[in-house]
Amino acid sequence: MTNEKIRELLNTGKTPAYVFDLNVLRERITFIRRHLPEEVKLAFAVKANTFIANEAAKCLAFLEICSPGEYEICEKEGIPHIQYVVSGVNKDPEFIEKSIASDPPAAYYTAESRSQFFLLRDTAEKLGKKISVLLRLTSGNQFGLDEKDLKEIVSGYQNDPNVDICGIQFFSGTQKNSLKKLKRELDYCDDFMTALSEEFGFTCRTFEYGTGFPVAYFEGETFEEEAFFASFSELLTGMRFSGNITLEIGRSIAASCGTYLTKVVDTKTNKGENYAIVDGGMHQIVYYGQFMAMKHPKIRVLKKGADGSYASVSSTGAADSAATDGASEPEDWNICGSLCTINDFLVKKLPVPGLSEGDVLVFENAGAYCPTEGIALFLSRELPRVILLDCDGNASVAREHIETAQFNMPGGIEKFRRET
Repeated sequence: MTNEKIRELLNTGKTPAYVFDLNVLRERITFIRRHLPEEVKLAFAVKANTFIANEAAKCLAFLEICSPGEYEICEKEGIPHIQYVVSGVNKDPEFIEKSIASDPPAAYYTAESRSQFFLLRDTAEKLGKKISVLLRLTSGNQFGLDEKDLKEIVSGYQNDPNVDICGIQFFSGTQKNSLKKLKRELDYCDDFMTALSEEFGFTCRTFEYGTGFPVAYFEGETFEEEAFFASFSELLTGMRFSGNITLEIGRSIAASCGTYLTKVVDTKTNKGENYAIVDGGMHQIVYYGQFMAMKHPKIRVLKKGADGSYASVSSTGAADSAATDGASEPEDWNICGSLCTINDFLVKKLPVPGLSEGDVLVFENAGAYCPTEGIALFLSRELPRVILLDCDGNASVAREHIETAQFNMPGGIEKFRRET
């Protein structure tokens, strides 16, 4: 996003704020699709960023939905049920009945356990429906089914009149940049699906794989993405499995379309260390692998001049064409948020010219998990506003700032419901 656009947005509302550029999102999806086998389908993990789900649905085959709340969001956005993959470790009976009763039901439901499978099966039978199910194969944690349990379900229910077991789902984590690890996982799933065929005569028609593709968040990180995708594509085409492959991706799709804006509200020097307090905090900007803010994410600084205009200064001190008032040599600044905890560090020892109240820090690659993963209600601070830039660069407010005190007080939720 250009500095000019950021300046324009700063003139129309306060910080902190998220800005999600839908054109960047589309370009990112196009890039990923271009570097993977043509027949491979993509699913967007809604948990990464609910605000871009509608735009993502226009470009992708499926949306991975992990809660009743995400399901409701997608319904209100008018996204067709045939694009839903209803996943998640906690599927309550009321939610499942509502979803299966819909016409049509979701494209797929994942079974995370034996009890989940029977909840899905029994609900489909009760409603006289037939649903498509993916059995989640565990990678060795609390998610998914053990091999033995999964095989027992296939053995007993592969011809069930209410449940069409289409195949398996597998996901083991995020920020996976090791092709060797990805190969081990694909080989394991390939071997397991072959075993299902040999032992039970069961043919997996669909394989959904959570890739956990990495994002280079921090300065100095290098990642040859095109070569990585080319090698990964070879792994896919080398599988014995010949059915439909869907790759579930969240972080890698969403990260680059997001920018987080937060303003300096106070500065000080304590025992020789420079501190800048911003109006956001660690509850709003979350980078995987940040390691207590010791790594430096990609940040721009917009310094506020005496006339109220903003000039950008990089973390190395270089200013853009807009004038700065006596820009100094870079010095180390600790950037801290508005929460009353010593853990609220966004960045440690960020080299920039002297920071002042009113300066704005622009965090890039903030499109994944930042708006959904933080501890939003801690200290009852406001939720940031959310701005969407359409493909022509026009801005619209998807959410204004929201006071959260009402959520943390007796009777507050009821008051919020009455007012909204």
